[in-house]
Amino acid sequence: MMIVVVGGTGLIGSKLVTRLGEHGHEAVAAAPGTGVDTLTGEGLAEVLAGAQVVVDVSNSPSFEREAVLKFFETSTGNLLAAEAAAGVGHHVAVSIVGTERMPDNGYFAAKIAQERLIEKSGVPFSLVHSTQFFEFARGIADEATVDGKVHIAPVLFQPIAGDDVAQAVGRIAVGSPLNGRTEIAGPERFRMDEFFRRALVAWGDPREVVTDPHARYFGSELSDRSLVPEDGATLGAIRYHDWLGGAATGEQADGR
Repeated sequence: MMIVVVGGTGLIGSKLVTRLGEHGHEAVAAAPGTGVDTLTGEGLAEVLAGAQVVVDVSNSPSFEREAVLKFFETSTGNLLAAEAAAGVGHHVAVSIVGTERMPDNGYFAAKIAQERLIEKSGVPFSLVHSTQFFEFARGIADEATVDGKVHIAPVLFQPIAGDDVAQAVGRIAVGSPLNGRTEIAGPERFRMDEFFRRALVAWGDPREVVTDPHARYFGSELSDRSLVPEDGATLGAIRYHDWLGGAATGEQADGR
C-alpha cells in the first residue's frame, strides 16, 4: 500500500514512516524539506500520484491564534482537494483529545476547523484524537512556569508515548476508513500536578510544582476531564517511567 505521510519528517511522522516501511508498505514522507508544501500546494499532485492513503500529522509553525487557524484551514483545504483529484481513498488526521471541550483555546479551535473540513470533504476519513505526547512534557512545564514555579491544575492527565501514537495511527491508516473519530491515550492516568511533580524530580529539575486549580493550559482553564478520553479509548503500552529510562539512554527523544 502506498501511504503518504504529511509532516513525515517530524516527531510522529518520522516514526510512522519507519513503522509502515517495516511492515512492507511504501511510506512517503511529505514535507517542505522533501519538496512538498501544503500551504502553497507545491509538490502535492506529484507526491499523491498513486497514493491510496494520506496521513496528516503536520503542525503549524506558529501557535498564535490567527496564524494557526490559517495554517490548518489552508493546508488541509489544499491537501483534501489534491486527494480528491488523485483518487485517494482514505485521509487520516491526528487531532487532540478534548478539542471540543476548550473552544476558547486558539489551537484547539483551529483543530476543530480542520476536522470540519475533513468531515465535509467527501474523502473517506479517520480522525485520531490523541492525548499529550510524553515528548511534549517539558514544553508543557515551561509554558506553565511563572516566576520560576510550575503552576499546574490538579486535573486528570493521561499522556502517551510518540511510539505508541505512531503504532496506533499506522494500524488505522492500513484499515478501512472510520468516517468518524477514535481516541488514543497512555496506559496510566494521573493527576496532572502530581505527574509533573514526579516528572520534574525525575528530570533533576529544581523547579517547584504549585497545585493551582486556576492554572491555565496554553491560555485555557481546565476542567477535571478536559484532557482525558472517554471510555473505550485505545491505550498505549509504554509507561512514562519506562519511557524516561529509554530517553536517558538515548533511545527516545529528550522531550524538549
